Amino acid sequence: MSPNSTLAPPPLHTALRELGVRLADIRLSRNLTQAQLASEAGISLSSIKRLEAGENTSLDTFLRVLRALGLTDHLATLLPDPAVRPVERVQRQGRQRQRARPGTPAPAAPWTWGDAEDAPDDTQGA
Repeated sequence: MSPNSTLAPPPLHTALRELGVRLADIRLSRNLTQAQLASEAGISLSSIKRLEAGENTSLDTFLRVLRALGLTDHLATLLPDPAVRPVERVQRQGRQRQRARPGTPAPAAPWTWGDAEDAPDDTQGA
């Protein structure tokens, strides 16, 4: 998926599985066994198997595998530097942002049971 895509992101389990497949492909392209990668990363073999299967693992495990595969320099593209925002810096006159301020939600319209036309007519007698 391209970064500029307007489509909804894939479900989390799909993204984990794709990430695991990519890591397995990189490991195989470097002619490493799962056991060798686990040893180089300082984690268990079962952790490598879970990661490559797209199962939930810790961030620590993921980062150790990236380091063992020499991929940590690619993390900068994953999370761009938030300090590089020249327009915001000019607007703030060089000051660094210290806290987030969520926008105020628009007031909700008053809730009703439905249209007045759909309501039963109480004027017709019983």
